[in-house]
Amino acid sequence: MNDKPVTVPDLLQMKAKRERIVMVTAYDATFAAIFDNAGVDALLVGDSLGMVVQGHKNTLPVTLEHVLYHTAAVARGSRRAHLVADMPFMSYQVSPEEALRSAGRLIQEGGAHAVKLEGGQRVLPQIAKIVAAGIPVMGHIGLTPQSVHQLGGFKVQGKERSTAHEIVADARALEDAGCYAVVLESIPAELAAEVTDRLTVPTIGIGAGARCDGQVLVGYDLLGLNPGFKPKFLKTFSDLNATVLAAVRQYAEEVRTGVFPAEEHTFHAKTLRLVEDLPEADGPERVYGVPV
Repeated sequence: MNDKPVTVPDLLQMKAKRERIVMVTAYDATFAAIFDNAGVDALLVGDSLGMVVQGHKNTLPVTLEHVLYHTAAVARGSRRAHLVADMPFMSYQVSPEEALRSAGRLIQEGGAHAVKLEGGQRVLPQIAKIVAAGIPVMGHIGLTPQSVHQLGGFKVQGKERSTAHEIVADARALEDAGCYAVVLESIPAELAAEVTDRLTVPTIGIGAGARCDGQVLVGYDLLGLNPGFKPKFLKTFSDLNATVLAAVRQYAEEVRTGVFPAEEHTFHAKTLRLVEDLPEADGPERVYGVPV
């Protein structure tokens, strides 16, 4: 594996060479380091953290401060993967100027290499403003979770001819506005293939079939840490939920039975003196002091 950091030009070159891009969401330094060492090309600090970390039903409660916190943690844990930070709900919708301020903070304070925002033609002014400031922007169309109420839930998009044409138009508009990549979420595979063929920038699919230039999954989901979440597009590559449950149950049993901590987990000091002249509380106490 090449230790050279993955950049925007690298991802564009991967599209040109027909090399698949691997992206995973991360929210902390520990998982970021694991995914980075596994050789993923890009890490996304998704506003999905609202659901998998914070326990909300959707991504709408996530704030810019939340994403900043988690992006900074992921940046400290990774060394080569391209780092993208999600722009959460209401961090870019108000105005292009507000969008630029939010994006700038994610780069300057969070350590992100790029930002991602949802929407097609309606967010072109925001994208243009951010790109003009030298900040790379990844687009996101199809199922856009921040519009969950408008869409009527987490549903596949682009199944009708009219909505499919709209997604194609949005994708081309995002590329023209300067996006270096576009996430395609929950759209028919045939539509995703058409969009991928029409764009010169990479497409990153989630629930969009195999013809995209890359794929992204939520880290917790692909590791099987969320066993109740089983959408059609998800493949779990491990069952860490069962592994963690077994480990914690064993730990609890060993604590309760006195097996842990054992002698090999215990510190000793050869030089200790007994302190007997401390003020008494509820009753006589003997406290062991530190070596003197």
